[in-house]
Amino acid sequence: MAAITQAQAKPQTRRIGRARLRDWLDGYLLTSPFIIGFLVFTAFPMLYAIWLSFHKWNLIGAPTFVGLDNYIKALTHPTAQLSLYNSAFYTVFAVPIQLVISFTLALALTQAIRLRDLYRAGFYLPIIVPLVASAVVWQRVFHPEFGILNEALGWFGIPPAKWLFDPALAKPAFILMSFWMIGRQMVIFIAGLGNIPQSLLEAASIDGAGPVRRLFSIVIPLMTPLIFYNCVIAVINSFQIFVPALIMTDGGPQNATLFAVLNIYREGFQFFNMGYAAALSWELFIIVIGFTIAQFRLSQRWVYYSD
Repeated sequence: MAAITQAQAKPQTRRIGRARLRDWLDGYLLTSPFIIGFLVFTAFPMLYAIWLSFHKWNLIGAPTFVGLDNYIKALTHPTAQLSLYNSAFYTVFAVPIQLVISFTLALALTQAIRLRDLYRAGFYLPIIVPLVASAVVWQRVFHPEFGILNEALGWFGIPPAKWLFDPALAKPAFILMSFWMIGRQMVIFIAGLGNIPQSLLEAASIDGAGPVRRLFSIVIPLMTPLIFYNCVIAVINSFQIFVPALIMTDGGPQNATLFAVLNIYREGFQFFNMGYAAALSWELFIIVIGFTIAQFRLSQRWVYYSD
């Protein structure tokens, strides 16, 4: 009897094994476009950039091995240091203000106000505008003579400023322009605010907590996971600013807007120092990864998960 049971179990086990193998093959077949695209357009270029960063290559002759010279230059060259400083300055000032503005807008647009959906769409609309078009528009906004911004400041008696031509004002101008793109963060915050249990807010209200108390004691603690997520993404994106700087100022004036990615582009595709550009790109990659890891470590102290 036991032998018959074992004989019946073997075909069933074989069928289960074939079903799992079929599911495994179907899964990899359906994900193969992404896997192939990732290997060809992401993984291979990254690995090739590591190899290239130890060589000197001008896209014409054969690559020449130079060891760590490119990395030493990336760490010590004044232009490379300035580009990292510009990116860090932009990140430190732009990201916190973006989070505050987007969170404030989300709080306002979750209230029962007229034309709420229209306001939401209006603040999100700049996200779908191509970066090139946005850069051209903002270049016009910051025009020293005919710019909309200077004209608006003139209503309050403030003299016009040469935003994109003054080294002291160029980076603040880019920070101001970054607020144009907070729609994605705002939408994420709106989704999170909609998931806060109303029972908690009603209980706090019954206990005598006012709007400000409920905001800081309930709303913000429950929103910390989304604040953390938006912060991580914003930091990564801020270090990758490229298109507006290339179109609006090309790194000027006096390299005040020469951000890290623009410097990599210059070295690689204008000066044809491909090995040095690869070293700069990996330096930036390590910096961004370091900031991301640090944020994850620090998140354990202030991010609250309700479960």
